[in-house]
Amino acid sequence: MTKKEEAPLSRVPRAVRVASLLSEGEELSGDDQEDEDEDDHAYEGVPNGGWHTSSLSLSLPSTIAAPHPMDGPPGGSTPVTPVIKAGWLDKNPPQGSYIYQKRWVRLDADHLRYFDSNKDAYSKRFISVACISRVAAIGDQKFEVITNNRTFAFRAESDVERKEWMQALQQAMAEQRARARLSSAYLLGVPGSEQPDRAGSLELRGFKNKLYVAVVGDKVQLYKNLEEYHLGIGITFIDMSVGNVKEVDRRSFDLTTPYRIFSFSADSELEKEQWLEAMQGAVAEALSTSEVAERVWAAAPNRFCADCGAPQPDWASINLCVVICKRCAGEHRGLGAGVSKVRSLKMDRKVWTETLIEALCAAVTTTDLAETQALLGCGAGISCFSGDPEAPTPLALAEQAGQTLQMEFLRNNRTTEVPRLDSMKPLEKHYSVILPTVSHSGFLYKTASAGKLLQDRRAREEFSRRWCVLSDGVLSYYENERAVTPNGEIRASEIVCLAVPLPDTHGFEHTFEVYTEGERLYLFGLESMEQAHEWVKCIAKAFVPPLAEDLLARDFERLGRLPYKAGLSLQRAQEGWFSLSGSELRAVFPEGPCEEPLQLRKLQELSIQGDSENQVLVLVERRRTLYIQGLDFMGWLGAIQKAAASMGDTLSEQQLGDSDIPVIVYRCVDYITQCGLTSEGIYRKCGQTSKTQRLLESLRQDARSVHLKEGEQHVDDVSSALKRFLRDLPDGLFTRAQRLAWLEASEIEDEEEKVSRYRELLVRLPPVNRATVKALISHLYCVQCFSDTNQMNVHNLAIVFGPTLFQTDGQDYKAGRVVEDLINHYVVVFSVDEEELRKQREEITAIVKMRVAGTASGTQHAGDFICTVYLEEKKAETEQHVKIPASMTAEELTLEILDRRNVGIREKDYWTCFEVNEREEAERPLHFAEKVLPILHGLGTDSHLVVKKHQAMEAMLLYLASRVSDTKHGMMKFREDRSLLGLGLPSGGFHDRYFILNSSCLRLYKEVRSHRPEKEWPVKSLRVYLGVKKKLRPPTCWGFTVVHETEKHEKQQWYLCCDTQMELREWFATFLFVQHDGLVWPSEPSRVSRAVPEVRLGSVSLIPLRGSENEMRRSVAAFTADPLSLLRNV
Repeated sequence: MTKKEEAPLSRVPRAVRVASLLSEGEELSGDDQEDEDEDDHAYEGVPNGGWHTSSLSLSLPSTIAAPHPMDGPPGGSTPVTPVIKAGWLDKNPPQGSYIYQKRWVRLDADHLRYFDSNKDAYSKRFISVACISRVAAIGDQKFEVITNNRTFAFRAESDVERKEWMQALQQAMAEQRARARLSSAYLLGVPGSEQPDRAGSLELRGFKNKLYVAVVGDKVQLYKNLEEYHLGIGITFIDMSVGNVKEVDRRSFDLTTPYRIFSFSADSELEKEQWLEAMQGAVAEALSTSEVAERVWAAAPNRFCADCGAPQPDWASINLCVVICKRCAGEHRGLGAGVSKVRSLKMDRKVWTETLIEALCAAVTTTDLAETQALLGCGAGISCFSGDPEAPTPLALAEQAGQTLQMEFLRNNRTTEVPRLDSMKPLEKHYSVILPTVSHSGFLYKTASAGKLLQDRRAREEFSRRWCVLSDGVLSYYENERAVTPNGEIRASEIVCLAVPLPDTHGFEHTFEVYTEGERLYLFGLESMEQAHEWVKCIAKAFVPPLAEDLLARDFERLGRLPYKAGLSLQRAQEGWFSLSGSELRAVFPEGPCEEPLQLRKLQELSIQGDSENQVLVLVERRRTLYIQGLDFMGWLGAIQKAAASMGDTLSEQQLGDSDIPVIVYRCVDYITQCGLTSEGIYRKCGQTSKTQRLLESLRQDARSVHLKEGEQHVDDVSSALKRFLRDLPDGLFTRAQRLAWLEASEIEDEEEKVSRYRELLVRLPPVNRATVKALISHLYCVQCFSDTNQMNVHNLAIVFGPTLFQTDGQDYKAGRVVEDLINHYVVVFSVDEEELRKQREEITAIVKMRVAGTASGTQHAGDFICTVYLEEKKAETEQHVKIPASMTAEELTLEILDRRNVGIREKDYWTCFEVNEREEAERPLHFAEKVLPILHGLGTDSHLVVKKHQAMEAMLLYLASRVSDTKHGMMKFREDRSLLGLGLPSGGFHDRYFILNSSCLRLYKEVRSHRPEKEWPVKSLRVYLGVKKKLRPPTCWGFTVVHETEKHEKQQWYLCCDTQMELREWFATFLFVQHDGLVWPSEPSRVSRAVPEVRLGSVSLIPLRGSENEMRRSVAAFTADPLSLLRNV
């Protein structure tokens, strides 16, 4: 495309577009044209968490928002550079334009950087402080940062702020020059910079020109070219403490961070290997620290490996108190953790306590510690009885005597066993001897091994008594204790899962199951709980590696290894270790030895994906998504589903949300807020008993999987289910222990004293009860705001909920008074801050506006759904709160939004409502006659609706008018969704396939000459989205995602890519044509704008979404003067 054709893109709002058929050349939108000329568009879109993809790319997780994602890399070797100053500034492009754009600017001791927002992970540009020659004020709150050949102009909000920025910059420059004078490091004319480990030009996917890349210490720096590298003016730098490098093909490799995958290409295979080595060295540098090593090396004998004498050994055995080199560390690790516990001096920083460092440094010089080592090596028992009841063990004796070094040494040798060497082999070969770390023997009762999960109870008669021996990593079972040949054996290395069923699950009271790689299940039983526990502990120690030994610190119901995918590593399954204990699933992954607990009852989603042969368990929590599968998949599935369900009837045993509010309460309150605030007699009227009971049972069983939909559940049924749940709580919402205190507090006459007493009692409630009380009272506070319509004022709500929450017979008036007081004093009792109240007020304002507008037009319906729709792009200033009745179509919603914002519709303006899925990075234009409400009920948290112009509609209509057939066929590149999630399957990629689309179905053929289709889908049940998520590496940018929902409500996804944009438009137009019987766009669309009545509530007008500046100021002033007047007048 020519540059002339690209120009209009610069005038589109900076939010962005999906790389689809909407417009050409959108792979690089060049949204920030303020900094450079046309040639710089490619690199100026540099990465802000997503490197300037479309608005559909995933936003940064909340955990990296404060103060900045890259401010403090964990465990990095480079000390965290403190931020001297940060804030918003207007920046002016060098061309001299008067258009300033806001940038988040951060200054530290080394760099001045600016970003699109304060949540971006990577800067748009950075300037080395060492390169700044001076800072000058230029009037109107403006100032310039001047380097040798570039001048950067900024504008502050005030002269005071400008002065602060200039002083901070000048101070940073002075300190930088002072440091430079003390250092002789002058690189390429840039004082104070490090010599790079590697530097040169690389191609980066998405950029027209090569970038100049430098690997410096634990950072990878990106520059536009070599000249800017010399000048110290770069694009961004990547902290390798969160990076991972992997090879992709002959010349390409990926640098993966939590915020972005950087795909580089070198000129040759040799050069690629050199870059990989340099970047992997940067990762190691970022994760290492020399502090411990240098302190240990301070003792002269520790400067050499204890085994081979190699200099500067950077590993150690913490229980033997010797330092060893990397090669000998591998030999020590082969001995097992029971003999030698190997740790790195540079990477395992948390292991090295002050006492342990002293012990290692003193091991070669302190006589008493050396003697202890000698005794332990000769077989002395680490936990033998000392003869002193007050200090029964050697560790207790050392503590009594104040011998801290001895204590540390003994602690690290608690699990050490005496090496048993084969006397027939020379001692020189001791590293190759496989030494047992766990041994145990005794009688167990065993059933015949099974090839599938045990569904039925095994009777006592099915168990046989066997003598079992666990030794040398093998569990052998014999006919009796005198037998020589075992009946069978189980190797610890083949065990994939160890499970402990509940007592009395089978004929023996205590049982445990062992599942192996050969898909055999072994069931053992005992009557003694202590003996069963000891066997489970020993078997677990035998097959769990040192990496996951922390999982053994607690009792568990299930323990084992499973293939998993998580984070950004979704192309290849890895093996992790998992332990299920109660409702907590703990995991240890190979990339990090620390366990990562998942609270199963707080999961956002727990589902199964894939077909019957390749099922994948999907666990979604706020921070990450985890896909797991394994040989014992059904056993883990049942155990996790059971653990994730409600455990009992008390509040704390329910499925909980992020705020510790039971999901069952959240589901009911959310539904009534959206659909029932204006329903007359809400909570006073009772629902149908049978429907209420069925709903409550399903919510109690698995509230997370219950989705309440308008038309399927009546608001009175939902409100009755919520009341019954609260009334049936065994301990009550206010607990039996505190119930009387709450009732007595209601009789206090002084209002301030009474409110203060309520606050004291609230703090005493258990956390889940306290969160639930606040959520419920907050909801009732909203309900009473609509009392003129629903007839449920504070007093009426108190009459209903007093007996319910305090579980009384309704005769005690004090229960109702407590509820009434809590609603009336909601803001004070629950310490509701201004921000929380503002959000609640905005929600109520939107609902009130919809109700008033509906009443004025005569179309008011109780229970209409309130949703947020955006105009053109997802921004706070473009959002609209709209009431969606069941009959509203996409065309009506589009016109409603345009009317509110006074947007005129010109000829050939194809305004359309789009469903945008941010996670899939795809969007779907809704058909003009499509009902909106069912779509809203199916939207996830990562989806939203936006009204904007359909840029390709005119071209599609011309294509449909000119074609001669209702079918479409041709080659496309195809990929199935299960290639991403199906563990054990080849990840593969996109493959050429032949497709035929007609009025009834979409057929897939392996090639053009094939007679029988490989797959066939009914076209009416397909939903087609424009775009393919970049994580799948689509071969072209002209792709679409096809979603099919089966009768069992299981979703299947396929990704298709076309070679040209025109092909994509033709395929999409044909889909619309066959799915909607040829009616793609309304022949006579309604273009008459409806007048939007001015909405006023009493004497306060609602803040207009669009209007003159004076109107907005008057409305805002009214809210500021009395923000609660709206709530009181409703």
